[in-house]
Amino acid sequence: MQKLIIDGGKPLKGDIDIQTAKNAVLPIIAACILTEDTVVIKNCPHLNDISAMTDIIHHLGCKGEFNGADLEICCKDVALNAINSDLTGKLRSSIFILGPLLSRLRRAYISHPGGCEIGLRPIDLHISGLKGLGVKIDDNRGVICCDGSEMSSATVSLDFASVGATENIMMAAATLEGETVIVNAAREPEIVDLANFINAMGGDIKGAGGSVIKITGVKKLHGCEYKPMPDRICAGTVLTALISSGGEVRLNNVVPEHIFGITEKLKKMGMDLAFTDRALTARFEGRPRAIHKLETNVYPAFPTDMQPQFCAALSVATGSSVVVENLFENRFGFTAELQKMGAAITVKDRVAVIRGVRSLSGATVRALDLRGGAALVVAALGAKGRSVIYGVNHIDRGYEKIESMLSALGAAVRRESE
Repeated sequence: MQKLIIDGGKPLKGDIDIQTAKNAVLPIIAACILTEDTVVIKNCPHLNDISAMTDIIHHLGCKGEFNGADLEICCKDVALNAINSDLTGKLRSSIFILGPLLSRLRRAYISHPGGCEIGLRPIDLHISGLKGLGVKIDDNRGVICCDGSEMSSATVSLDFASVGATENIMMAAATLEGETVIVNAAREPEIVDLANFINAMGGDIKGAGGSVIKITGVKKLHGCEYKPMPDRICAGTVLTALISSGGEVRLNNVVPEHIFGITEKLKKMGMDLAFTDRALTARFEGRPRAIHKLETNVYPAFPTDMQPQFCAALSVATGSSVVVENLFENRFGFTAELQKMGAAITVKDRVAVIRGVRSLSGATVRALDLRGGAALVVAALGAKGRSVIYGVNHIDRGYEKIESMLSALGAAVRRESE
């Protein structure tokens, strides 16, 4: 068992490079199944979720291993192996395997996916989207059985702009004859990144980043080298850590427009931000201002993956804030741990009311999920005294050596094993 030990109250200062985006890399790994050739994913972070997805492609007979900072994948030989719950239970994004397997083999068998316990996170949009392409799907005792022998291009209209469903349909349609159109597609930057990757392999996808995406099927895709986008949630987490602890940092490898929904809220809290083409400089001192109402929603609105970190930062604001979670029904579980540090948070259903206190106090807490764990780190950086955070395996799902990243900025963070 590992734990993070954080001595709070040390201002952050320095430069860091933001890691490559986990949420972009995971569907890209799945999309490697679309080609028999070798793919090189440049500057890929070493994360638990990346390892879990690599285990899945190994199970399917593919090769995938790190060569320094790059992940090299070859799916020349793909076996139609059922992906059991031991593999899918670790990773919500295991569902991304359906689209490329159907494109390559016209069949797929996968157990229901797992992931963080933050709500139901139904896969019905993935299923209905693939059915729109003519895939026959049965749920046999928890195993999703897909028959794509009669797949064809079509227009698929999503009831909700789901990122995962959009990505699965894009991958499934990449080699289908004719044109597939996704209406009410998700607009997240990760969608654009996946489209760019498939196009780099010889695909033909247009409109990614908008609400209508058109996929013209090609007969065959080839290998490539590809560098995915930077992690906008990692960048946002560092900035909320700066709100908590104070100081001045420069973030390199950032796309400013990707984090506009985050930085606009940080400005309201009192942060000074200066942008360049691929970087930003941020400074903050004192206590943050409260936000009257903060609501999560799909891109380009405020992202749900930043909600816990903002709750932690708002715990010491001058005034009261209201946070509304519109995407997941159980994403406030971390607030009980923040309360151990002195936070004054009241939760009812999908709404949290946060009454800012002057300071938090160090405590022993446990991360229950990925972003909730990041929120505890944010809180501990600004708290008085020492905090011990257990459940580090959740944090490692999305942040590569978070203790090294923060220590490079002057924070007193170390990892220990028991």
